[in-house]
Amino acid sequence: MDALDAVVIDGRSGSGKTSLADRLASRMRGVGREAQILRVEDLYPGWDGLREGSVAVAAALDRGRYRRYDWHAEEFGEEIALASRGPLIVEGCGAVTSENLRAVADWARRTAGSPAPRAAAPDAVAPRVWSVWLELDHAERRSRALARDGETFAPHWRRWAAQEDDHYAEHEPWRLADEVLRG
Repeated sequence: MDALDAVVIDGRSGSGKTSLADRLASRMRGVGREAQILRVEDLYPGWDGLREGSVAVAAALDRGRYRRYDWHAEEFGEEIALASRGPLIVEGCGAVTSENLRAVADWARRTAGSPAPRAAAPDAVAPRVWSVWLELDHAERRSRALARDGETFAPHWRRWAAQEDDHYAEHEPWRLADEVLRG
């Protein structure tokens, strides 16, 4: 993982995405590579915004910045600039879609200074992007999510899970991911 330009991590709520992203960032830091993390939850416009947050990933990477959603104020707040050099970790529900994977590869290509695919020289190095789908039992995920977020998330669990069902039925990220981690 140390030589990757970007890692994209997806899975249902409570599956361990944030923990994995944080561990990867720490590991990269340990070898002198400061990773930035784009958390999809910063792009959701509230509890009913999984679809919009997922779509916003590509736009944020294209622009190199985004406005972070303030969950307490229930509105978008400060603008966050993405560093112009990698590595990048994108994590959250809705991170792995074909559009987002293309956007991450494009971002990695631009920030590494590599040419675009159609203009690439035969010996050009393609961006190294790895995507992961985390699979975990429903009861364990719910227990983890509620232990993490407590009463803040409890009233929204079913509503969020319904959005996950719809989004994941449409995008099937486990089929797009380079690796599926279970349990």
